[in-house]
Amino acid sequence: MAQTWKCSGLRWAADGPVLTWVGGRRSALVRGRRVAFGVAAGGERTCVGARGHACPVRAGVPGRSTGARCEECARLDRAHSVAADTVADDPRPYRVYLAWFGPGLVKVGITAYERGSARLLEQGAVCFSWLGHGPLMAARRTEELLRAALGVPDRIPYAQKRAVRSGLPGSEGERTAEIAELHARAVALGGWPESLTPEPFRGVDHVAAFGVAEAGAEVPGAVGEVTELVAGGAIGGGLVAVAGPDLHLATERGVIVLDSRLMTGWELVAAGDEPCAVPVREFGGAAAGVQDGLF
Repeated sequence: MAQTWKCSGLRWAADGPVLTWVGGRRSALVRGRRVAFGVAAGGERTCVGARGHACPVRAGVPGRSTGARCEECARLDRAHSVAADTVADDPRPYRVYLAWFGPGLVKVGITAYERGSARLLEQGAVCFSWLGHGPLMAARRTEELLRAALGVPDRIPYAQKRAVRSGLPGSEGERTAEIAELHARAVALGGWPESLTPEPFRGVDHVAAFGVAEAGAEVPGAVGEVTELVAGGAIGGGLVAVAGPDLHLATERGVIVLDSRLMTGWELVAAGDEPCAVPVREFGGAAAGVQDGLF
């Protein structure tokens, strides 16, 4: 019987992205290398649990769920989440940021100061700038101020991020222009909490880290995204780019984006040169591009 592995997610380490596996193993994601795996035949996707604890009933979860948690474990996980606004007494300092994912796609958010830019890499932010830092509730109030005064959201769906990634402006200046303008408008607003220390604009660009564009090189754009993994299915291809949780794989059908969060909860096995056999939604917005079966 083939050895199986269970993925516990993609992490951005100091030296780049890695896939982590239940049990502690880590696999570095190196652009240009082949990434290939299959889902054990007859397998079922099960809940990954919450806060480091296994799901007590090993509940089944839908293949399209990026959280891979049953309803009860999802509730427990969010009960201790700063992002879900359920924690108000965290004593750590926090930073407020503006993140840009593509033309017209800007969000405001907060992250623990100690995490540095890890949160931005995890979200797939093409570029970002800090706005200020201070206590959690001051950071949260600033986030709300910008949402109300400037109309900047605090969430952008991953589907929108993926759809614009292959058409990004060519220069760093063009990519950071939108957040530079919003940063100037933000610092000019009144009503900032006194305990939040403003930070000057400094655009940080992640294009090179992600590999979604390279100076003097033509990076192939993605043609579609995996909507779910299925028992007995497989996918493989050369790793073109990694942005946030997304693997851009060069397959026989073109570059396909795989959200690594879809891998969690499944028992995975090694794969060779088998053709891709997972449901894929083609980019372009046409209804005919949605495939409910294997391609």
